[in-house]
Amino acid sequence: MSSHRPETLAHAPLGRESAYPEHYDAGLLYPIVRAANRAPLGIEEGALPFVGEDEWHAFEVSWLNARGKPVVAVARFRLPADSPRLIESKSWKLYLNGFNQTRFANREAVVATLERDLAEAAGSPVGVELFGVDDEVLAPRRLPGECLDELEIEVSDYTPSAEHLRVGEEIVEETLHSHLLKSNCPVTGQPDWGSMLIRYRGPRLDREGLLRYLIGYRQHQDFHEHCVEHIFMDLMTRARPERLLVLARYVRRGGLDISPWRATPGERPPSALRLARQ
Repeated sequence: MSSHRPETLAHAPLGRESAYPEHYDAGLLYPIVRAANRAPLGIEEGALPFVGEDEWHAFEVSWLNARGKPVVAVARFRLPADSPRLIESKSWKLYLNGFNQTRFANREAVVATLERDLAEAAGSPVGVELFGVDDEVLAPRRLPGECLDELEIEVSDYTPSAEHLRVGEEIVEETLHSHLLKSNCPVTGQPDWGSMLIRYRGPRLDREGLLRYLIGYRQHQDFHEHCVEHIFMDLMTRARPERLLVLARYVRRGGLDISPWRATPGERPPSALRLARQ
């Protein structure tokens, strides 16, 4: 078993030149404590105001079978939102690259290794599924609900401002989405493109204000997971819905896509949802 300790971004491989390993090494995984980024949002560990997961897809997964023949797959990982640590994305990519020239007896051995190592890094069980590259479950779908992107609005603010979030008196239950989500990597500054889904029951959200708010992340630097938690907390504070689901589907980068969701207890995201841009 490798020994992982929670880290900050100070020594993360992200943004640094890295040698790509050819053999398995669980020590490549770089965990980062969630609490530091949650504290400014008023989120207390052990008393989370949401449930949720960080769903990852890895499209560059390969290993050697017992006879040395390569096997390729697409992996889906589900990291629970209540895990004390997330895993930095470049370290995850480097770790997966280490499987490329490593022999495993069978598919089950690969899954068992991934489950063990990721759970140790995250501090919580992590779900692992492997799919064939042509598996129908990976076929792209459309986001449910109404799209906000055709609203004719004027925008001049590209940093998050909850002041844009306004509600009326009518209680509604609706699903809205936008493909205009963009944030930036907190280390490299590279753009992270994505789509946002919001499903709620509560006072009707002003749609133009909501779209302005989401566009406000365009120059914001943060991890995908923290952006979703920021949006969830702002909506809960400003709109006070009875039920709320906030889900982001980020475009893949470096062979990985990340789709975090946060929700009030009892809410679940649409199942088997992947978009064409992913």
